[in-house]
Amino acid sequence: MESDEIELLAAVEHRHWWYRERRSIVRRELRRLGGPGIALDIGAAAGGNTGILREHRWLALALDYSQTAVGIGRSRGIEAMRADARELPARSAVFDLVTAMDVLEHIEEDHLAAAEICRVLKPGGTALISVPCDMALWSAHDEAVGHVRRYDRQALTDLLGKAGLVVDRMWSWNVLLRPVLRMRRHNSTASDLDDVPPLTNAVLTAVIVAERYLPTASLPGVTLFARAQRP
Repeated sequence: MESDEIELLAAVEHRHWWYRERRSIVRRELRRLGGPGIALDIGAAAGGNTGILREHRWLALALDYSQTAVGIGRSRGIEAMRADARELPARSAVFDLVTAMDVLEHIEEDHLAAAEICRVLKPGGTALISVPCDMALWSAHDEAVGHVRRYDRQALTDLLGKAGLVVDRMWSWNVLLRPVLRMRRHNSTASDLDDVPPLTNAVLTAVIVAERYLPTASLPGVTLFARAQRP
């Protein structure tokens, strides 16, 4: 992502419906994992998800390729450093958890990044990964934010499996709003990241929260989540 996109994200992510609900997913996964450990947040951007890890008492390091992102993270009291996901500056088998939220789609050699995630995880460690799904949704937004691709379930499963990870669960997210987002993005000419008006933000929040209680995980969505382990 460009510096101006990261700065805008930092300004809106704590109130924006999309980022707030994604952080809720991270919270639920942390509760499932149980006790805290050592975590690596790859592509941490402004550090919103790293902050959730810290709230749950994980010892968390944020990595991002953007120096702007690293600077914002550090200004928020987060331990952050600049690094390339294809060559992580860490020993093998160090982390109990690695998160990569909307990272792999930015990397041409995504197989290298996936292999690095597996390498730095401890045996039995967990990777929590999200990616944009379905090339049918490709739009100017993807180009504006530096995406190389969008994934389907088989492609993401194959990528993680070849890296040495065993997928425990894969699910769709942002299913109910997919038709709206598809229409908006196909009519757009740039990134759709913006500061949503409060009423609109409240309505979109209500819709995305409803997915927690509906059987939508196997339906086509906007994002794919995967939880995987290193054997």
